[in-house]
Amino acid sequence: MLDVFFITLNKSEKHFSPSTMYNDYAISETLFHWQSQSTTSAASPTGQRYMNPTSKVLLFVRAFNKINNVSQPYVCLGTARYVSHEGSNPMSIVWRLDAEIPAWFMRNAGKGMSG
Repeated sequence: MLDVFFITLNKSEKHFSPSTMYNDYAISETLFHWQSQSTTSAASPTGQRYMNPTSKVLLFVRAFNKINNVSQPYVCLGTARYVSHEGSNPMSIVWRLDAEIPAWFMRNAGKGMSG
């Protein structure tokens, strides 16, 4: 099973609703913190799928939705596997990337960092 995620790191109320202002960020070059949809619990079929050791996710990430009114492209960070989670509705999940996040992208990917 492969889930594909498209993630915008720096969210604004202009482009995202309060229920989609997820707290997503790189923890390190190989660990990524991601929040599921607000309706996903660890007990749900989707939550169980994310925690399944045979499942993988493919992360496409961008720092901003738009810059100067121009949509920004996503960067493919590759595949990742489940490490751990906290909470429910949404679940806060830590993924381990199969390849390191490129150094040029890391400056915009960490918590509290912006371009």
